[in-house]
Amino acid sequence: MRERKVIVLDYLPNGYPGMRKIEPIVQSIGFSHFTLLELSTGNDIKPGDTLSLEDPEKVTGIRRKLTEKELTNYAKGQLEKVIAGIVKEREPEFVTFFNKATRLSIRTHQLELLPGIGKKHIQIILRERKTPFNSFEDIKKRTGMTVEIEKLIAKRIADELAGDEKTFLFIPKRMP
Repeated sequence: MRERKVIVLDYLPNGYPGMRKIEPIVQSIGFSHFTLLELSTGNDIKPGDTLSLEDPEKVTGIRRKLTEKELTNYAKGQLEKVIAGIVKEREPEFVTFFNKATRLSIRTHQLELLPGIGKKHIQIILRERKTPFNSFEDIKKRTGMTVEIEKLIAKRIADELAGDEKTFLFIPKRMP
């Protein structure tokens, strides 16, 4: 479970306040597993940049994994927007989730764990997915949903990163 590509959430050119050694630090989120990472980097990096962890010119090393609570306020503000962008780029994987989601228990369905989707939407989605969905637009059109689906998924992933959820759908459960 290793990230190859990350998106920069925040760039701290002088590191954290109170650090002994002044060096640039990047707070980032992984593209494939949504891992929050703290990186040592060179200069000339902006929030929103995509970095390859295999490029030694841009990334000198991975310092540690972060929790959502350790992010700067700016990084927390960027988190859902960046996750929504990743979800949009990885759209086929998440459309497959809508096509294959199953029940967790007799009363609860995986789709119910997405914010904004209740029992009535689930009935419509289950009825419409007899022919598989092709895209987020297809899901919205056939189910009559008015919200952006990538934002629903991004909100769920952000909640999972914060550790507020009991069931993890999109990220591996992190040990404390």
